[in-house]
Amino acid sequence: MIPPTVSLVKYDNPVLISKTVGDKTTRVPAKNKNMTGDMPLPPVVAPAHKPSATEAKKQQQTEEILNSILPPREWQETGQLWVQSVSSTPATRVDVIKLQESLDTKLMQRQARETGICPVRRELYSQVFDELIRQVTINCAERGLLLLRIRDEIRMTVAAYQTLYESSVAFGMRKALQAEQGKADMEKQILDLQGEKKELENLLAASKAKCEEIERREAERRAVEQRKHDEELSLIKRTSQQLKAQLESILAPSKK
Repeated sequence: MIPPTVSLVKYDNPVLISKTVGDKTTRVPAKNKNMTGDMPLPPVVAPAHKPSATEAKKQQQTEEILNSILPPREWQETGQLWVQSVSSTPATRVDVIKLQESLDTKLMQRQARETGICPVRRELYSQVFDELIRQVTINCAERGLLLLRIRDEIRMTVAAYQTLYESSVAFGMRKALQAEQGKADMEKQILDLQGEKKELENLLAASKAKCEEIERREAERRAVEQRKHDEELSLIKRTSQQLKAQLESILAPSKK
């Protein structure tokens, strides 16, 4: 594992837990490590006032609560296992001001977006919120636990929105693919209908031509029949006139 990145949450100095020599892992006495080097820190001078049993128990409970809220970080470096717990030192007004300045600096350094969705800005503000929870928990553990519930609820809400967003994106992609597939099917259906329309138009044109041909032939047939009928009628009239004339010529002498 690589050493953890610098966080806005205040941690104690890392403590060496064990080291590996060959294939053996040996636990070593706790030893602090500077964040800027491998040299151990100078010994800490014991406070003049020794805490009472009640204060020591309260301090231990506070540290346990802090470790449950913000678990210690562990990593290996050159075969050595280091552990870094969150700091139980109360924060002052100056610490809060420095925290705000550090937040602004990191937002600028990491080029976080001022608006919209930005994972960098979300990560930094989450670290600041964890640091505020640490500061509040040291003064009042119950208030810190309540803030922890609020933090977890916010994370659950954000995770739910993220899941909803991913589901909506996947749903949109499926709908887009279905629409694309439906578009291809519709285009094929349009081509088929256009081909069928063309065939029907050709059939209609052929039927019209056939109908016109039939009408033309029928008109010619009627004209021929009408001409024959007129000729026959004319012949009958001439024959009738001739017979009438003959009959009149026959009857005329008898009248004399």
